[in-house]
Amino acid sequence: MQLFYNDTLTTANTELKFTREESKHIAKVLRKKEGDVLHITNGKGYLFTAIITFSNPTQCIAVIDQHEKQKQKNYKLHLVVAPTKMNDRYEWFLEKATEIGIDEITPIICDHSERKIIKIERFERILQSAMKQSLQCYLPKLNPAMSFNDFIKQKNQDQLLIAHCEETQKQSLKDVLTPKSNTTILIGPEGDFSINEIEVALTSGYNPVTLGETRLRTETAAIVAAHSVAFMNS
Repeated sequence: MQLFYNDTLTTANTELKFTREESKHIAKVLRKKEGDVLHITNGKGYLFTAIITFSNPTQCIAVIDQHEKQKQKNYKLHLVVAPTKMNDRYEWFLEKATEIGIDEITPIICDHSERKIIKIERFERILQSAMKQSLQCYLPKLNPAMSFNDFIKQKNQDQLLIAHCEETQKQSLKDVLTPKSNTTILIGPEGDFSINEIEVALTSGYNPVTLGETRLRTETAAIVAAHSVAFMNS
């Protein structure tokens, strides 16, 4: 199944006009014609079935045949991950975390962060593409980048965890995860969280966890965390 994305689509819509770029993909690449069926999501959980009424590389039109709300997961995962020095590594994390299943992402700027500016529009496109590729109907929420201090001040009712590399007492992530719950996990930059940031997180209610015996890159740690939470809730 080929899944399309349109964030303006609602259950009240009866027709959808595709952009020029999408129309070209539908008519020339997929070779879809009048009468063929398309599947579209609005990223808010709905899967729409539409029938093409006009197929042209410059303009495709389809009528909405039916829609169905997809079941949500019984847990929510919010990963708070520092941007990596190499931007493509963070983009890889966004893509794979979306495929695995994640609900919210916040880029966090830390004391040891080497990258402090991100291209939020490009990140959004990566999330959309990964959602479509993995045939999901819920688009992860991507928050604007913020400083560690600003984020840690926010009130949060989730299970709060911080993964860091300091040689202190920590529990394995799999031993502390609570199935069917909402979880927020902090993942630091290449230089890890600073000692002060770790102390602030602990006094703010975050529990320290380890993701394994080996030292992981930022993007790898984030994927391990995402998979661990998904596996615990499978």
